[in-house]
Amino acid sequence: MVSQPSVQPTVFHAPFREQFEMFLDEHRSALHDSLNGLTEEQARRSLVPSKTTLLGLVKHATFVEKVWFDEAITCRSRTEIGIPGSPDESFDLHDGDTIASVQRAYQQACAASRRATAELTLDDLLLGNRRGPLPLRWVYLHTLRELAQHCGHADILREQTLDGTAHRG
Repeated sequence: MVSQPSVQPTVFHAPFREQFEMFLDEHRSALHDSLNGLTEEQARRSLVPSKTTLLGLVKHATFVEKVWFDEAITCRSRTEIGIPGSPDESFDLHDGDTIASVQRAYQQACAASRRATAELTLDDLLLGNRRGPLPLRWVYLHTLRELAQHCGHADILREQTLDGTAHRG
């Protein structure tokens, strides 16, 4: 089980920025760890009609980090960054994608996100998103929402995978 430092009393009155980052890192860790203990086949197993797999979710989360904390901050194009043009494509798995390689890429993307935001304030505007300038505060909230959704997806897929059944209605 992933430890949840955000429920520790010391976090309740921490500065808002620290709270944001604590929650982001908890969700990042939970999604990363959703692949732990699985076989490569289990991580790639498709249990829903979409492209969503456990391995694909973590690969997509790497894309999310690079969109919101590289593209939005540096204003570089997705081509320059080396990521797919659309969120849907970010779920595509290639032969060389393994649990280890996808987890490593995700850890690296998360570390790069932390470095990219270290000197910014929550009110600083990020100029490189197609929606226009957005404050870092909004980007943190949006990323937290997306990670929380994907952690829920991962919990369900992992449960189905480890149970060995896919309950389809």
